[in-house]
Amino acid sequence: MTTHAIRAGADRVADLSWRDAFATARRLPTRLEPQRVPLGEAAGRVLAEPVLARAAQPGCDTAAMDGYAVRGPGPWAVAGRSLAGASPGSTLAPGTAVEIATGAPVPDRADAVLPYERCFRDGERLAGPCRPGQHIRRAGEDAVPGDLVVPAGRRVTAAVLGAAAQAGADVLTVYRHPRVRLVVTGDEIVRRGVPGPGFVRDAFGPSIAALVADAGGVLAGSVLVPDDRAALRDAIAAAAGDDVLVVTGSSSVGAADHLHRVLAGLGAAWHVDGVRCRPGHPQLLARIPEGPWVVGLPGNPFAGLVAALTLLRPLLETMTGTAGAPLVRLPVRGAARVPSDGVRLAPVSLEGAHALLVNDARPASLRAAAGADALAVIEPGWTSGAPADLLTGF
Repeated sequence: MTTHAIRAGADRVADLSWRDAFATARRLPTRLEPQRVPLGEAAGRVLAEPVLARAAQPGCDTAAMDGYAVRGPGPWAVAGRSLAGASPGSTLAPGTAVEIATGAPVPDRADAVLPYERCFRDGERLAGPCRPGQHIRRAGEDAVPGDLVVPAGRRVTAAVLGAAAQAGADVLTVYRHPRVRLVVTGDEIVRRGVPGPGFVRDAFGPSIAALVADAGGVLAGSVLVPDDRAALRDAIAAAAGDDVLVVTGSSSVGAADHLHRVLAGLGAAWHVDGVRCRPGHPQLLARIPEGPWVVGLPGNPFAGLVAALTLLRPLLETMTGTAGAPLVRLPVRGAARVPSDGVRLAPVSLEGAHALLVNDARPASLRAAAGADALAVIEPGWTSGAPADLLTGF
């Protein structure tokens, strides 16, 4: 079977619009199965189950300020001290006060907490203005057992982890990390040092690892293979137990591009085979039967980044439960050459309420993208100052 026949097959996936390709990568996969992990391993994951309070918060009446717990009208006689960590249950007599620390249990029948900065103490006598109930956090005012603390579907951030700990949780139920394997192809690729004439440094290994981690995945392995069909087939076979396989530099139709033929031989189902965008047209999304999703990226680094943001990241975000947020849309100023039959993905810097196109973006160089804040999706008919969707976080 020729590459042309593969690309023009009955599945009709060749040369999708950029928006259709992006939507396809978001729509096709399913969320991975949930798993229970300790709090310390949950950061960046997505909650598959809500976090519920296991105990009242706070568990007893506590002081909201450093100062004195008082009972009755002043002045008061200072009768002791209550620090954080003390056992609750003591009772405060009328006309008395106890020095108290923030978070310490408030004695039973105390009327208020008088902050240090508002009190006057002379020996064991205390005076100052206060009103009933001030600066006391009542038991259960934040939550009672069974209350919803964090809903399912939220990404586990620092605030979520802290709230879960306050709720008494030791483990969280989150969606599993997708396992991703990277295959970088090319006889001209080197992975360390300064490449000699005719060779180039591997930019995909570091950049795809970072993108995978940011999207909630785990890079299970990365291998460099020559432009050889058998070597590529063996590398793909090694990914049988992974969720996603990313192949760079073999997605086009040149003499050294073997990915179409290898996938055809494996009976892969095609979903995207070419996207009408510049750069990054020769990108693909397929599924090996009983095997991983396959994302093919063009070999030029900036074109490969565009393809990764178009297919790989939305695929991973759906697997981890984070997909669905609409793209940011802002006015974009500058000059861009837009293909008549597709879109241009162009680096932009954010300038207040608009974005400014960055000059000198080339398919083989990541320099412009590295200094940009986003990639703008520039569509036919766009003029300077018109709005465009932005891809961020790369």
